[in-house]
Amino acid sequence: MANPRSLIVLSLAFVFMINSALATAVTYNVASLGAKADGKTDSTKAFLSAWAKACASVNPVVIYVPAGRFLLRNVVFSGPCKNNAITFRIAGTLVAPSNYGVIGNAHNWIFFQHVNGVTISGGILDGQGTALWACKASGKSCPSGATTLGFSNSNNIKVSGLISLNSQMFHIVVNGCHNVKMDGVRVSASGNSPNTDGIHVQMSSGVTILNSKIATGDDCVSIGPGTSNLWIENVACGPGHGISIGSLGKDPQEAGVQNVTVKTVTFTGTQNGLRIKSWGRPSTGFARNILFQHAVMINVQNPIVIDQNYCPEEKGCPGQVSGVRISDVTYQDIHGSSATEVAVKFDCSSKYPCSKIRLENVKLTYKNQVAVASCSHAGGTAAGTVQPTSCL
Repeated sequence: MANPRSLIVLSLAFVFMINSALATAVTYNVASLGAKADGKTDSTKAFLSAWAKACASVNPVVIYVPAGRFLLRNVVFSGPCKNNAITFRIAGTLVAPSNYGVIGNAHNWIFFQHVNGVTISGGILDGQGTALWACKASGKSCPSGATTLGFSNSNNIKVSGLISLNSQMFHIVVNGCHNVKMDGVRVSASGNSPNTDGIHVQMSSGVTILNSKIATGDDCVSIGPGTSNLWIENVACGPGHGISIGSLGKDPQEAGVQNVTVKTVTFTGTQNGLRIKSWGRPSTGFARNILFQHAVMINVQNPIVIDQNYCPEEKGCPGQVSGVRISDVTYQDIHGSSATEVAVKFDCSSKYPCSKIRLENVKLTYKNQVAVASCSHAGGTAAGTVQPTSCL
């Protein structure tokens, strides 16, 4: 039997080590570094100062943003840093300039690059994009708009409890990253806001999106070339354009998309539900090993769709066919209502037909009646109850 006195000594030593570890974590309050919570004073320098201190520290760091509204111009948080544990703990709101021209051509408003182990916890990001949307709707010459939050060439990123409002363009972009987890993210923008994708992932692996609500004017989640091992679960989408793999095949030489799981998702009044789309022109791209599982459609215009003849304004692709190869795509337990008669549409490449498409326990209706399925150059199987009747 162990000596009780030895156990007490070991316990005290363990507590001391834990307290020492906590003591090494440093907190920088942006307000203490000059940031003003009035929504008017430019606080960019204070945030960059906090980042410089955090990045130079060998110990874990918390950058704390207190309650209030903090005005930020476009800001870049660059690594690599001396530690792999920097947490932005946001109790307030970060506000973009009301004049969309200030950041409209900057590509990104808040941008992280070459970082490892960054966490963003809580907070609101207000992109104030409504004026830019109006400019675009008027047909005037306008900036393209900035992505609200971007991560590039970074690893081990966590985003939790974050709210993104009224982004000028995309809300969140993950590009060239590995091991990214987003949990409890909320995205909100008008249903007619242009190019305001909720979360866009490309050239990245090991990305997880959980327990999130996305209402926007474009894709709720868009999955671009070079994405692998992506997991999306418990996401509500609407308004928006659905969850889309693509557009793929824009470039002749392009990385493919593989090992994607989308499960337990709800689409309400969206333009699309589960979509794969590619440009109608030659490409080395592909999409394979895709699982769509447990989805509910509520008055969705195109609940299940593969479109390999995507060609905006008929420019750059007339008379050509898609080179993107689509295979091993499973739709399992998909239920609900379609806003159009054609609830399932597979419009695949005539040169490289879709293969190994599987429908299993799919039930979609149109105005409480039987819907229709349409297939072109698509092959596969159906199992269980499948309504509308499979055209594979």
